Amino acid sequence: MYGDYSYLHLDEPIDTTHHLVAKFKVKSKMDLKIVAEAIAAESSVGTWTGLSTMPMDRFRQLSAKVIEIDKAKSLVTIAYPVELWEMDNLAQLLSGIAGNVFGLKEIEALRVEDVVFPEKYVRYFEGPAFGVEGIKDYLGVYNRPVLGTIIKPKLGLTAKEHAEVAYQAWANGVDLVKDDENLTSQPFDNFYDRIRYTLELKKKAEAETGEKKIYAANATAQPDEMLRRAEFIKANGGGCVMLDILTAGLTSLEYLRKQDYNMIIHGHRAMHGAFTRNKDLGISMLFIAKLARLAGVDELHIGTVVGKMEGGKEEVLGIRKALMKPWFGIKKVMHVASGGLYPGLVEKLVKMTGNDVVINMGGGIHGHPGGTAAGARAARQAIELVSQGKHLDEARRTDKYPELKAALEKWGE
Repeated sequence: MYGDYSYLHLDEPIDTTHHLVAKFKVKSKMDLKIVAEAIAAESSVGTWTGLSTMPMDRFRQLSAKVIEIDKAKSLVTIAYPVELWEMDNLAQLLSGIAGNVFGLKEIEALRVEDVVFPEKYVRYFEGPAFGVEGIKDYLGVYNRPVLGTIIKPKLGLTAKEHAEVAYQAWANGVDLVKDDENLTSQPFDNFYDRIRYTLELKKKAEAETGEKKIYAANATAQPDEMLRRAEFIKANGGGCVMLDILTAGLTSLEYLRKQDYNMIIHGHRAMHGAFTRNKDLGISMLFIAKLARLAGVDELHIGTVVGKMEGGKEEVLGIRKALMKPWFGIKKVMHVASGGLYPGLVEKLVKMTGNDVVINMGGGIHGHPGGTAAGARAARQAIELVSQGKHLDEARRTDKYPELKAALEKWGE
């Protein structure tokens, strides 16, 4: 019965080295203890009634355990024996932690807030191939943030037009150019043509600037085609592949990472708001970010605080902390700040994040009054000023930064 899953009476705490510990936010008209026990049963070994097929010793070994209830915050904490989980299988983990429990009648709304993983589970995953340090080494960028841009408009440019816009950005100070989340291989912009043209111009920009550049090309597709696209990127001299990790699925991300292409994996979180935005229902971005780190993403969109996308300072910096903290040998993941950014926001963002961040500007570069080239120069000027400990106001007081001055006049700070 459900009551058998309550371990609130234990004098000794649960051994967290042998358990996954999940925190849920629960909305229900029923007593929170009963609901917590229902979640523990459904997500481990039990169901709504006693079972003649369950030996008691096996129940004690494998059942989930309700270890904490915070009625004031509607939070319940459940510990899961590590034996419940197949190692290196995030799909199975989600089927348990965030599967049938969302359909229980006892629950009006449920949200997975966080999961703490034991070392035994984490060490089955490869994690990022590059991580923060590898990306900085690849670019040779250490004392400032990485400057990125998304080609705009999102859709509509031909492959050659896309490549030319990318070149204008790279040649004028941008480090990383990425496809937008819904650009894959459309009739007006074939993926394979875009890769050839864009990587050719990346090499040209590298030769002209003396700087290493990154093109994060969106390979999101069915698994076999995803691999063909990744291999084509590599064959044409690319060093990075982008994946929409939620629409493609975390198992696709794992599969891509296991190919060991020696390419940076840029993770876009398109569709995350369907799971994360409602603070009473779904899955937190913190949990998704931890799963993405296990699966092998090197850099991940997690929010900007100051841009157009939702996500407050506490939430975004909390996710960032989880991606940057030591984790049983799993490399750190680079924070990608993207969505509504422009040069005037650089100072505020860097104060919160420091230099280990990709500052991604789309419209904030291509919408510059002087066009993409001027927008790229304005963004790079902002980053370099801030990295030198200076304020953006300096651009208003001198003639040394005309592009940045124009950007500040258009968008402000």
